[in-house]
Amino acid sequence: MKALMCVPNISEGTDLSVVEKVVDTIRSEPGVMLLDYSSNADHNRSVITYIGRPEPVVAATKALAKTALALIDMTRQKGSHPRQGAVDVVPFIPIRGISEEEAVSIARDFGRYVGEELDVPVYFYEDAATRPERKSLAKVRTGQYEALAKKIQKPEWAPDEGPARFVPASGSIQVSSRFPLVAFNINLATTDLGIAQSIAKSVRHINGGFRYVRAIGLALKEEGMVQVSMNLTHYEKTPIPMVAEAVKREAARYGVNVVGTELVG
Repeated sequence: MKALMCVPNISEGTDLSVVEKVVDTIRSEPGVMLLDYSSNADHNRSVITYIGRPEPVVAATKALAKTALALIDMTRQKGSHPRQGAVDVVPFIPIRGISEEEAVSIARDFGRYVGEELDVPVYFYEDAATRPERKSLAKVRTGQYEALAKKIQKPEWAPDEGPARFVPASGSIQVSSRFPLVAFNINLATTDLGIAQSIAKSVRHINGGFRYVRAIGLALKEEGMVQVSMNLTHYEKTPIPMVAEAVKREAARYGVNVVGTELVG
């Protein structure tokens, strides 16, 4: 039997009543299993993970997007995590019996629905990208939500689907198909954001660190610490323990201890 996973990230992590209403759209869809959901107030972001056959997973994701867009207003959203829209990212992940080509088709069909039916700009990234410069989510989100109003007017940043205009309350939705990704965070016993940012720079691939690692430093003001927030895009080739040990070693150079780790999703 075919199995498809979806891991939407929504830009709400403080109002848990909103998060529950969004998650309820997944709970109520027959044929879909809710695996996990978690919220972070500092990030102001929630990650929702579910799996099932392609048809019900897509139906659930459509309902999730519609509900989240109705409840989340990006004009008032603030958080430490990079984001460009109320429904910030929607990655579809083939788990069993689904080819890469099928997953791309599913992602693009969903993006077309969002653009045509929900009237929200859509950018495709990772395997669903329509051009090489859009494969990287970081590049697609350059400038984040605050820069989108001007960015979307540029021909090179015309959305792949939906209106080529800024929708203030919604921002844009970034849609992809991809290999399973590991979101892995390491918390440090310091409030010095510069230390987290320096460590993130040392381990991420773009700056000469580990291949398949993206990393940023974030402040967790409510918890009184900072975080090295990472995405491992191919955990089989760059294992979690290898990266965790490197972060711990770099933190020790600054005289800082690791006080916690978390897997998200």
